[in-house]
Amino acid sequence: REAEAFKEQGNAYYAKKDYNEAYNYYTKAIDTCPNNASYYGNRAATLMMLGRFREALEDAQQSVRLDDSFVRGHLREGKCHLSLGNAMAASRCFQRVLELDHKNTQAQQELKNATTVLEYEKIAEVDFEKRDFRKVVFCMDRALEFAPACHRFKILKAECLALLGRYPEAQSVASDILRMDSTNADALYVRGLCLYYEDCIEKAVQFFVQALRMAPDHEKACLACRNAKALKAKKEDGNKAFKKGNYKLAYELYTEALGIDPNNIKTNAKLYCNRGTVNSKLRKLEEAIDDCTNAVKLDDTYIKAYLRRAQCYMDTEQYEDAVRDYEKVYQTEKTKEHKQLLKNAQMELKKSKRKDYYKILGVDKNASEDEIKKAYRKRALMHHPDRHSGASAEVQKEEEKKFKEVGEAFTILSDPKKKARYDSGQDLEEDGLNMGDFDANNIFKAFFGGPGGFSFEASGPGNFFFQFG
Repeated sequence: REAEAFKEQGNAYYAKKDYNEAYNYYTKAIDTCPNNASYYGNRAATLMMLGRFREALEDAQQSVRLDDSFVRGHLREGKCHLSLGNAMAASRCFQRVLELDHKNTQAQQELKNATTVLEYEKIAEVDFEKRDFRKVVFCMDRALEFAPACHRFKILKAECLALLGRYPEAQSVASDILRMDSTNADALYVRGLCLYYEDCIEKAVQFFVQALRMAPDHEKACLACRNAKALKAKKEDGNKAFKKGNYKLAYELYTEALGIDPNNIKTNAKLYCNRGTVNSKLRKLEEAIDDCTNAVKLDDTYIKAYLRRAQCYMDTEQYEDAVRDYEKVYQTEKTKEHKQLLKNAQMELKKSKRKDYYKILGVDKNASEDEIKKAYRKRALMHHPDRHSGASAEVQKEEEKKFKEVGEAFTILSDPKKKARYDSGQDLEEDGLNMGDFDANNIFKAFFGGPGGFSFEASGPGNFFFQFG
């Protein structure tokens, strides 16, 4: 009678949804009368409402050990197994209920639910092998609707989220499990995996080591730990070689590091950028551009890689590409430095679309006044129309054009003010210089200073000399 009184009080609290008090009274009933199946069944139901499925499973199993015909006991055992992700064991429990009561609709529905969970498990297993991690996450989300307390499903989902680069979500799932079970090796592995993929390699190793302490045979944690240590060592060795100026060795070490783990996107992005910096030091600018491109493909928020690639574009006079990269950087980080870099690139792009007078004369941008004069003398004589009077009309037209351009170039570069305006990218039209009305012959005559006429005469096949009149 005393046990029944405790049970009735437990029922009253259960009806009020005060499950902690209900649990206390059902426990008193069990302590008073430990061989009553219904008391264990009631406490199992209370523990299920409190989300304590492992303890609930023990009570449900005890209830059916005491009374194998206890339908509610078998149902609760099945529900606990299903909630914990053991769909096979759950199916056996629901089938036992149907043996006792073949019309039991709850058991029929729960059996379908268990079958659904088994199907999602199988699909997820295949998709994980195919590396279709999004599909695995979808399957685990569906399975967790029926098995909300299954750590195994949660861990698989978290691992796939990490592999998809969704680190905060993966960390959250793993942390929830560790709050309930701080020794869960799988959750420790996933926490480490997130840190590893976020390039926090040292912290990641600590979690992998902790996981291996809990489960020495944890293959994934063992492999990840080995990769993390190898990546860290190779990257650091590459950095040391770079600082010492041994660029060839640094290139080799960064290349070796890139081969360790293709899944580590963040670290590999940094390695590509580092190798790009090495290539730029070796003046292998196209290779440097390729490396930086690979870096931003892996991490499109990686500012350092955009800056490095933009500088390489500037060095190879690919100004439109440089402007695009600097615009991307400035949109992300609006600093004075980035604004100036963008402005410089835009100026060089503007200048590149004009005639390159230095190139026309064949001199360097830092050429002296004498070098500019010598270059003009050489090019003017080379392209003077009289020298090509015997050539085809097409060749004559081309040489005349080049002769005019040489004169233009000399006019600008021999005048300090015009040269300064040209070098700064300013519009020369504003200086009152209209190249459309430009007469190259006047420049030629003024330069050579001949009092009379001039002509080119042949002195042999392919040889000409200049003669003043």
